Amino acid sequence: MRVGIGYDSHRFLEGRKLVLGGVEIQHTLGLSGHSDADALIHAICDALLGAAGLGDIGALFPDSDPANKDRSSLEFLRQIRDLLHDHHLKPVNIDATVIAEAPKLRPYISDMCGAMARVLGMDPTRIGVKAKTNETMGFVGRGEGIAVFAVALLEENT
Repeated sequence: MRVGIGYDSHRFLEGRKLVLGGVEIQHTLGLSGHSDADALIHAICDALLGAAGLGDIGALFPDSDPANKDRSSLEFLRQIRDLLHDHHLKPVNIDATVIAEAPKLRPYISDMCGAMARVLGMDPTRIGVKAKTNETMGFVGRGEGIAVFAVALLEENT
């Protein structure tokens, strides 16, 4: 078994869709980033890569590469799934905490888990996503952006 942790944060930006866990969330602001800026998937990607000892999302999908411009983070997750497979590893479970003052994410969590589980070939009950606020403290508390922590457990396929 191998464990990895991931973290990501993005600031809010007007004029973009808000995408988390591969699901479009109804909100007046989106997240700033080179790809779709899906902070949830980015943190999960880093947790998976960390557990596998395969670097981080920035090394695999640099923001300097025009091919990653506005790219769906579900595609990043798909490529990491394939990379894990090539290294005889598979995800056992994932747990993530999204920290945001707004919007309310609870109505979207089941869809997020389902979208990511389909890509990873996992049972959606093996992916946990929780939404928390920062009680008005810090950049998240001031509504400037979103932060995400994620943990992934991998097992070796023999």
